[in-house]
Amino acid sequence: MKILAIGNSFSQDATTYLHQAAAAQGIALEAVNLYIGGCSLETHWRNWVNDEAAYELQLNGEPTGEKASIRQMLREGGWDAIATQQASHDSGWRDTYEPFLGHLVQALRREAPGASLFLQETWAYEKDSDHWAFLRYHQDQKEMYDRLRDNYAAEAVAHGLTLIPCGDVIQRLRALPPFDVSNGGLSLCRDGYHMSLSYGRYTLALVWLKTLCGVSVAGNPYIPENGGPTAEPLLRLIRREADQ
Repeated sequence: MKILAIGNSFSQDATTYLHQAAAAQGIALEAVNLYIGGCSLETHWRNWVNDEAAYELQLNGEPTGEKASIRQMLREGGWDAIATQQASHDSGWRDTYEPFLGHLVQALRREAPGASLFLQETWAYEKDSDHWAFLRYHQDQKEMYDRLRDNYAAEAVAHGLTLIPCGDVIQRLRALPPFDVSNGGLSLCRDGYHMSLSYGRYTLALVWLKTLCGVSVAGNPYIPENGGPTAEPLLRLIRREADQ
């Protein structure tokens, strides 16, 4: 299965362990991420119009050292799934999605008619995040989550896209004691907004795997390799929530 993510650091978080998590369940999957830090839908569309080779090309969670454009990657063909997303800082503002997402979806359907199209729901920042955009949401995690959830759901319906519900799963996990930061739990973020290298990125990989491949991830045996020590009870908890 060939997957193309047109995104930024949030799709980088999501695709870092996707190949490995799939392989652990016997699924052959190649994950390509087109990366520009903080890239918005508006910039993705402009890059499409100009055929701008502005993206760092990442393969199965690793940088390739190459640059690419969206059109260049589509010309390779053979894509089974293509996913995009809004930049996290704009995720709560519906007017930032259009007309850019609509134009991009039309172009992708025209140029890659065999690919299923997905929209990654990003996540709210950690409660104590110092990200500059958190002020737009009154530094309120729930406000940010509610706004982005409503926008992603509406955009997915409007364009007939399958939603990858990362934001929902992350928010559910944050309500459980092991990941409840307000009461001494572990943060799923490493810097207040990007996912942690262990539990956070593993969560996203499982949500993508379940959504894109339609498989249960409740028994996924992969253990994140590069994010530090992990505890099996917490990995089981993540698998359970990602499988819902």
